Amino acid sequence: MSSRDLILGRVRAALRDAPVVPVAPRDYRPAGTNRADLDVLIDRLVDYKAEVYRVPSAEVAATAARLAGDGAVLVPPGLPEEWRPAGAYADDHLTADRIAEAGAVLTAAAVAVAETGTIVLDASPDQGRRVITLLPDVHVCVLRPAQVVASVPDAIARLDPCRPLTWISGPSATSDIELNRVEGVHGPRHLHVLILTD
Repeated sequence: MSSRDLILGRVRAALRDAPVVPVAPRDYRPAGTNRADLDVLIDRLVDYKAEVYRVPSAEVAATAARLAGDGAVLVPPGLPEEWRPAGAYADDHLTADRIAEAGAVLTAAAVAVAETGTIVLDASPDQGRRVITLLPDVHVCVLRPAQVVASVPDAIARLDPCRPLTWISGPSATSDIELNRVEGVHGPRHLHVLILTD
């Protein structure tokens, strides 16, 4: 008898009289039970220290350029051309150093959850690789009102679980050390959300 068989035999013997664990119900909060409320999302985002702007599509590029300050704007390769500020450069598998040099990154979003104030990115071409939203100090995210859902189950129903998902609830912050809030530790210190009005 191998050591593996001996150990597994002991585990099986120890679990022989264990009660059967019932399957947890997963239908307690089904998707589609509540209406998405854009004002609730905005309140949650502001509460998390994100800045929210309502802009028409034609003003996305100018607003992103203003929010980037003196720095250049990094964009994912699939971002619509009309949203790209003059001088913006696209991520073509740039190095981490080149990404971190950007004054801001401008992306779209997959979905936003009103109840939790969370924006979800799924690495679609208009959102790009996860790294481009983590290294620049400023993240400008464009959100269409139709992408706002009421709750997390509603968001899960819209997302592909096989895609890399990034859930963003405000700027990066932590209070791990002596409960002092420090921003920008795990990602951008500034999150700006542009909600399209057209």
